[in-house]
Amino acid sequence: MANDANTVFDLVILGGGSGGYAAALRGAQLGLDVALIEKGKLGGTCLHNGCIPTKALLHAGEIADQARESEQFGVKATFEGIDMQAVNAYKDGVVSGLYKGLTGLLASRKVTIIEGEGKLSSPTSVDVGGQRVQGRHILLATGSVPRSLPGLEIDGDRIISSDHALVMDRVPKSAIVLGGGVIGVEFASAWKSFGSEVTVVEGLKHLVPAEDENSSKLLERAFRKRGIKFNLGTFFEKAEYTDSGVKVTLADGKTFEAEVLLVAIGRGPVSQGLGYEEQGVTMDRGFVQVDGQMRTNVPTISAVGDLVPTLQLAHVGFGEGILVAERLAGLPTVPIDYDGVPRVTYCHPEVASVGLSEAQAKEKYGADKVVSLKYNLGGNGKSKILKTTGEIKLVQVKDGAVVGVHMVGDRMGEQIGEAQLIYNWEALPAEVAQLIHAHPTQNEALGEAHLALAGKPLHAHD
Repeated sequence: MANDANTVFDLVILGGGSGGYAAALRGAQLGLDVALIEKGKLGGTCLHNGCIPTKALLHAGEIADQARESEQFGVKATFEGIDMQAVNAYKDGVVSGLYKGLTGLLASRKVTIIEGEGKLSSPTSVDVGGQRVQGRHILLATGSVPRSLPGLEIDGDRIISSDHALVMDRVPKSAIVLGGGVIGVEFASAWKSFGSEVTVVEGLKHLVPAEDENSSKLLERAFRKRGIKFNLGTFFEKAEYTDSGVKVTLADGKTFEAEVLLVAIGRGPVSQGLGYEEQGVTMDRGFVQVDGQMRTNVPTISAVGDLVPTLQLAHVGFGEGILVAERLAGLPTVPIDYDGVPRVTYCHPEVASVGLSEAQAKEKYGADKVVSLKYNLGGNGKSKILKTTGEIKLVQVKDGAVVGVHMVGDRMGEQIGEAQLIYNWEALPAEVAQLIHAHPTQNEALGEAHLALAGKPLHAHD
């Protein structure tokens, strides 16, 4: 079909990552004739270079920690080390299985897959491999790549990006992680579990600086306990090679040396040289500008995912792609409330949140209109069994709804689903307190926190 010059698709999608393939699946489901153009592997960053492989590494690290610490549970085990070839085989097996499943799913929905690097050639066409693919609507979903800093060249050997870190055939003896955001702390956590000596360098005053300050402080405390070093509040100045690795110098003159330097300062949009500006699409710092319905300023072009300046999360891409497909199919759609999107950092311990931080809530509603409550996981039976520590913090508009839920502790990412409903349904603490949560579960801690906020604490002090 794609080779027929007379074919005009209902929707042509440039990029087969989370946002692109979600739009393809939903669009085809709604009866649209969809073409999906991808130069690499379907699934994009999340499946091949991000969410899935990093979580596999983190789980392998969790198993290593459990083996080391098994005697505290009365289990005698011997930890003999990390076999990175086997870890990578496990990781690649997970990715491969999901990739095959996605490829089959797209085929079953009769989405036309076109392999090759595409370029926007008009408001209704994309050129790929000498062929012009025409569509009534174009969706730009070309994603992102790891960023670096001016003068800091990523060589793939001593100075690496997250892409390189995912395919390393060894465990670095020591590592400096430049950037204390999600990517940085996840790799720091995994490498520490594998046996590396890790130092995180973050220019802002806290790790995971986008999170509520209380969550950042809890993570910092946990990292200190684990022996993960970090330097906060001073920015990077330069990096230079040494005989055995890399030396990093900060703006205050402080230096750090390690075998490798992981540059984890975030990801930038893939938009250069793809014809976007030539076709009149409004851009800002490489990002495509869109409205709440993911429409660009060109009526026939939309954009989603890491290419637009919204949260760089795979599930955000899914939601944006679905929104575009449903809008084009004539269904009613509403803009995404990005505050209501769950956010999880999968380090050990996990950091999970939804809604506003306490500082954001005070800025929005006024300091005298906001109350917060912290529930320590020390009072939760299942957390005691797991030997995890942490807190659940609730942020509430006084006498009103809970507008923020912030959790730190092992497996807290699995609890964010209910927290998402609490925020998005504007639940009152008393309404959540009426729900009976299973005992003993970590989910119960979320219920206990709301009991306490509603003025009737059970396993918590008044």
